[in-house]
Amino acid sequence: MAISKEQKNEIIAKYARKAGDTGSPEVQIAVLTWEINHLNDHIKAHHKDHSTYRGLMKKIGHRRNLLAYLKNKDVNRYRDLISSLGLRR
Repeated sequence: MAISKEQKNEIIAKYARKAGDTGSPEVQIAVLTWEINHLNDHIKAHHKDHSTYRGLMKKIGHRRNLLAYLKNKDVNRYRDLISSLGLRR
């Protein structure tokens, strides 16, 4: 199931650095994390759905690249984000 506008707006409001911020790495990573978590639930129920699994792997790779960018750019923002999202890095 795709993310609804209300859920996405809540995530954006929580992680935005300023009003109207949708492109910062924090917002992009938070939205990707929500999508990854929900795709994981789908994959557990439908283990033969290989196209969804491929999409999940692409999202994980994209999030990984964004996390590496944020870590190189500002390590304090990186640490705050992974602790608030509960990521194991």
